[in-house]
Amino acid sequence: MTHLTRRGVLGTGISGTAALLAAPALIRPAFAADTVKLGCLFSSSGTMANLEGRLNHVVRMAADAINGRGGVNGRQIEVLTSDPASDWPLYAQVGRQMLQQEKVAALFGCWTSVSRKSVLPVVEQNDGLLFYPLHFEGDENSKNVVYVNSPPASSVLPAVDYLMGPDGVGAKRFFMIGSDYVWPRTINKQLKGYWTSKGIPESAWREEYVPFGFSNFQTLVNQVRSFASQPGGQAIVVLTVVGSSIPDFLREFANQGISATDVPILGLDMVEADLEGLDTGKLVGHLNCWAYLQAAKGERNQKFLADWAAYVKAKNVPFSADTVIDPMVSAYDSVNLWALAAAKAGSFAVPEVRKAFAGLSFDDPSGYTLTMTGENNYVSRGVFIGSVNEKRGFDVLWQSPDAPKPVPFSPYG
Repeated sequence: MTHLTRRGVLGTGISGTAALLAAPALIRPAFAADTVKLGCLFSSSGTMANLEGRLNHVVRMAADAINGRGGVNGRQIEVLTSDPASDWPLYAQVGRQMLQQEKVAALFGCWTSVSRKSVLPVVEQNDGLLFYPLHFEGDENSKNVVYVNSPPASSVLPAVDYLMGPDGVGAKRFFMIGSDYVWPRTINKQLKGYWTSKGIPESAWREEYVPFGFSNFQTLVNQVRSFASQPGGQAIVVLTVVGSSIPDFLREFANQGISATDVPILGLDMVEADLEGLDTGKLVGHLNCWAYLQAAKGERNQKFLADWAAYVKAKNVPFSADTVIDPMVSAYDSVNLWALAAAKAGSFAVPEVRKAFAGLSFDDPSGYTLTMTGENNYVSRGVFIGSVNEKRGFDVLWQSPDAPKPVPFSPYG
């Protein structure tokens, strides 16, 4: 391993002693000069570490598989990783270093929308490419970002519709709890517009926000209990907290004895990894929605799960060999989409790779075929609604019959 010094990050604009302590080193393997570099912007420390840290490894796994097939355009892929430490401005600083100094062909990174928004001007100013593997609030369309996961019209709204409908719980009232940043606030704004279009009065919802890393949910869960006891129909929680706050909220919900039959939770950022270490017997029936669930049927998913388990063992990866989450699959998809585009273009130059996106398709582990068009950099994905089971996973409760065309901008907010 070659470790690049932190001084390289300081030279991109971070100054002072605090920056010296905070700026992450880039980590890369020693490759020959005839490689093409890809850069990762995923944190392995801070509130997002348990989730984002996995994505560094799955990008390497995807690159290793492509290298084993001969690489791309005659070159092997070299993956550079870093640790922005869940510190949003650092994503931009490291991204700038990777683009300007390391000359990476593409960036793969960010979980929260605030980290993506931090990197956005960097890739636009440097005409770089950022592959973003999370479903998110939409309302953005940059030629320098590939939005690999689903905007709300393809994921959140089908899940809310399910809970409001006869196959769900006939939800009439909604308690929104989110981390205090752009994604939860924008999602909730869109949901309020959507509910208004359905004739649901403002009195039927409530919203609360907490800081990143917030853990003491006792008061808020008491407020949910009070809200649910009021007249007006079935209440649900729309949960948009992120990172370590998710298991903390679930734990408090279970501790207060509120079950999914009482007040279902729709956890929009909740993945299988958030259930590790929890007694999910008390959480059975709470829901999430993603473009991939580990329980997806089919040979492609079984192969991916086996490949990840083997990779964890072979590389001594510090994460569970038995847990796979949607953004891991989306990061894997991202590397493959980039490789397909670069091969189609016969070039690693961003303008040429971007031109090659139109008509791309990739059979991903979810069982769906991902597609891209020339209209924008959004990817058509299938959608799953999952239900927490006793084995710290999600059963597939519903899935879309096909991969719906993504709608970047919401008409509801």
